[in-house]
Amino acid sequence: MTWSVPKSPASRAAQAAEYEFCQINLPRTTSRGAARRLLTDQAEYGHWELDRVRLDPDGSRRVVLRRKILRVRPTL
Repeated sequence: MTWSVPKSPASRAAQAAEYEFCQINLPRTTSRGAARRLLTDQAEYGHWELDRVRLDPDGSRRVVLRRKILRVRPTL
């Protein structure tokens, strides 16, 4: 898994909220059921949502998950 946060101010201004992204590469030997279980666990326990799925010509899957970055504002 790789983690990235959008860095350019233009991309942040274009979105209403800031997101954190996680890219998961699944080999072609991974069954649909195993991929579904993995993504369900990530969504339920890690608060991730599905952003994009790409099926490569070799049969592997590239999955991009995202979740909102919650900023805490000082109250004082």
